[in-house]
Amino acid sequence: MVKQNDKKVIKDQKVRGRYASIASFTGILLNVLLFAGKLTMGILAGSVAIIADAFNNISDAGSSVVTLIGFRLANKPVDKEHPLGHGRLEYVTGFIVDMLIILVGFELLTSSIEKIGNKSLPVVGIATYIILGAAILVKLGLFIFYRNIGKKINSSALKASAFDSLCDCVATALVLVSAIVAKIWALPIDGWAGILVAAFIMFTGVKAAKETIDLLLGSPPDKQFIDDIYAFTKNYKRVVGIHDVMVHDYGPGRQIVSFHAEVPSDEDINVAHEEVDKMERDMHEKFGCIVTVHLDPIVLNDPLVNEMHDVAKRAAQSVDESFSIHDFRMTMGEESVNVIFDLLVPADCKISAEDAEKAVTDNIRAEKPNTFCVIRVEHPFV
Repeated sequence: MVKQNDKKVIKDQKVRGRYASIASFTGILLNVLLFAGKLTMGILAGSVAIIADAFNNISDAGSSVVTLIGFRLANKPVDKEHPLGHGRLEYVTGFIVDMLIILVGFELLTSSIEKIGNKSLPVVGIATYIILGAAILVKLGLFIFYRNIGKKINSSALKASAFDSLCDCVATALVLVSAIVAKIWALPIDGWAGILVAAFIMFTGVKAAKETIDLLLGSPPDKQFIDDIYAFTKNYKRVVGIHDVMVHDYGPGRQIVSFHAEVPSDEDINVAHEEVDKMERDMHEKFGCIVTVHLDPIVLNDPLVNEMHDVAKRAAQSVDESFSIHDFRMTMGEESVNVIFDLLVPADCKISAEDAEKAVTDNIRAEKPNTFCVIRVEHPFV
């Protein structure tokens, strides 16, 4: 295994694949062993809860198989039909796993409900307690193992497996408690314990499915990643600001980033373009993503433009403090001043785009009556 700083996410696809293979094969082996042990004890004891917990383990083994296949398919090279690669197949296979988990949970729920009407007690012994106790320790170890590798390679599938393993610890603990209660107090709570185990399984599946669907639909990028991009661009003296940042996710380690870089309009455009080209290359080296930057020349040293920019900024923030403006331009007409800019409105803002545009325009004209405004309202993508 390649040595790597724990705080640095591994982006190399071949290395990610090796980590994922090790994690998947480990999960398959341990879950199959747990399934065999629990199923044997469950049948001998006549416990639906133990049998349900056993099938939970074999579903986890199946999940590891599908996850392994997903990583293999996601690492296929680009082709004519998929010029951006096959990275999202990792998300698709993850969703298939989530559906299988939910299906297993539902089947176990129905069998546990049927068990409630059966008042017979499970026959448990020392071997049952040993198997269940060992299963809790194994699943706790898998949780730590999956979590560490999931963070190292930034894999949503392995992070979900880690959460699933933690839920399995709780589920198996419930089964162990029900076995002890049946042994000591002769209370037939086996069916109820099976229902709780099934509920844990389905909860895990639904939660993981939602996270996977969010990735496929396009969830916001990590805030720290965006903060790092903004901080990185400050290293380039001709770039005075950035906006319209967009991140397209085509699978782990396959991101495309684009944004507008503001440069002084009195700069030599060729020199500014050269610096932005260098910034694109440097960002690709640092973040491991494809970067496309659009150059936005802005006026910095004109007192009239700066004054009107401040007027527009105040007008926007007086409507809502979360509003901001960019791409500001101004032209002088014979009878009016024309201002053109983009108004950035949060996606969850309750003010409609039309009302926001009108309110900002009214505020500007209240301070500068001879102003004609061309405002484009947009929402942030990050």
